[in-house]
Order: sequence, then C-alpha cells, then structure tokens
Amino acid sequence: MPTLSLRTRLLRGLTAGTAVASLAAGLAACGGTSDAATNTDSASSGRVTVGQLSNGAATQTALKVSEVKSLNAELPAAIRKSGKLEIGIGALPSGFAPLAYVGSDQRTLTGAEPDFGRLVAAVLGLKPELRNFTWENLFVGIDSGKVDVAFSNVTDTEERKKKYEFASYRQDNLAFEVPRTSTWNFDGDYENLAGRTVSVGSGTNQEKILLEWKAKLAKEGKKLTVKYYPDRNGTYLALSSGKIDAYFGPNPGIAYHIRQVANTPQATRNAGEFSGAGESLQGLIAATAKKDSGLAKPLADAINHLIENGQYAKWLAAWNLSNEAVAKSEVNPPGLPLDNS
Repeated sequence: MPTLSLRTRLLRGLTAGTAVASLAAGLAACGGTSDAATNTDSASSGRVTVGQLSNGAATQTALKVSEVKSLNAELPAAIRKSGKLEIGIGALPSGFAPLAYVGSDQRTLTGAEPDFGRLVAAVLGLKPELRNFTWENLFVGIDSGKVDVAFSNVTDTEERKKKYEFASYRQDNLAFEVPRTSTWNFDGDYENLAGRTVSVGSGTNQEKILLEWKAKLAKEGKKLTVKYYPDRNGTYLALSSGKIDAYFGPNPGIAYHIRQVANTPQATRNAGEFSGAGESLQGLIAATAKKDSGLAKPLADAINHLIENGQYAKWLAAWNLSNEAVAKSEVNPPGLPLDNS
C-alpha cells in the first residue's frame, strides 16, 4: 500500500463542511502571489503578525522579528541582491487548514505555513512573496526557479533529497482524537489499543500503521476494531455518539477540528501522537529548496534564530500546533527511507 504525503492525509482528514470546503473557489481565484495579509508588516518594520484572517483557526499574534544581517550575508548572492524570498505554497485548489487556505477575506492565503515563511523571510531581511500552486506544480516551481523555497508541509524523504535540500522546522505527526470526556490516552504502545474501536481514512498512511497494529494484536489474541466512514462528518458523528472510541488522523487537521468544536457539546481533545514516519523514525516537515541552491543552511539558521528567541514557539501556539515543535532545525536530516517515501 503506498504511503501518502501528510498533505494528502490532511486533505482526506479534513471535516466536510468546514471553512476549507467553502473557500475552494476563493483559493482557486488566489492564483499566484498572495501577500495581502502582510500589508502592515515588512522586513524593515521588524514585525510579523501571525494568525491573521484565520477564520477562528488561530489566535492572531504580533511578533517582533528583526533582520539578522549575518544571516542575510549567508544567502546566495542573487537572492540577497533581489531583496525577496519567493515562497511556494501547494494549496490549490481547496487548501488544507490550518496549514494553508484562503482567509476570512475570501482572497488572502493564510495558515501556519505562509505565516512561517513570512517569519523566516523577516529574519533574513527579505520581502516574502507567496505563490500558490497545486501540489504537483509546487515542485515544478522549485525546479524552474519560479520560487526559491517551499513552506508547504513537505515531508523530508530520502527520495526527495535526490532533487531538493531541506531545513526542518516541524514534526510530521499523526494523532488520536477522542471526546473531551474520554479518559483514554494513547501512550505510544499499540498494546493499549486492545479492545478499542478506531476510525481511520482509507488508503492513508495512518491506515497502514493502524492495520499493522491490528495484525500484531490479533496474533496476541486481542482485538482492535477499525471502522471507515465516507467523510469526516460521519467520523465525528460516530465519535460523539460513542460508536467509535477514537479517530486516527493527521495531527494538524485534528488540532484544527479541536479548536473549531472547543465550545460545543461535541468538544474533543488530542489523546496522543505518533510519528508519521512510523515507530523507528520521527518524521519531519521541512523548508524545501532546489538541491545545491545554497539555501538550506541560511534557512535552518534563520529557523534556529526564531527558535532561540521565542517567536517559533509563539507561532506554533497561535496555530495550536505546539505538539509538533522541534528543538532545532537541521539541514537534510534523516528522512523517510526510499522504501517508505
């Protein structure tokens, strides 16, 4: 069974009827550059506001972020001279909240990923220019030089390293979502799934992992029941009615849904995470540039500056993604192996 990118898993894991679905037409109209959300921010102003126009997905937070001239000096000469960082986002046609989607003004590309691209550009003293693509054309954009770097939930894999270089900035995690009143938690050991009923998206990486656990439990004489629903509305109805104990899906999509239903009778919570790369490797999301572009190191250094100075943690908290924090950005860290890319 093929392993899908976390972006694909997110698209399959979103709740039908959320703002994402209703904003598909707006995102398609968004097309190329989309910087309206940063009209009041710039590299020279020393401020980046994250969570703007988020439609309730984030807490709007103004962050002080000044240029670090020593990091600007690390940039390839052409980018430094241009004064711009062309940032690719692969969110056409329908977006994937909370990571990248059309904001509440029905035209501006917002989300955790565009925000982080803006933060990194500010540290490097560059003007961020966002360009929105389909997922496939995002990589064409990098290859052709239309964009310098992608901040678009790209998983670091050994296969992709043949053409691209990476600077990691977020964990690639799956999560279990349960009713807020549930006392069950996933402790990282498949054994505590025994006797549970869990929903998962068909054809996804998380399904592959869950079915492997189910097979292991069966060999031990224990039962894990896996259920499927045609959409997330059906999944969440089953969760609220007690037909399933948990939903297993991409952590960012679950974080988004938890925030959306927090003040309703259907409130849920995160009951534990698991690496999207499996038990033996922590999957990582990374800024992605063309191989040998010379961008990975200054990008990683800029990310580490944000980590060390606290803006990174505030960005994650604004988008309810603190559980995907990394301690340090690395250049080309170990990625999903060739047989699981």
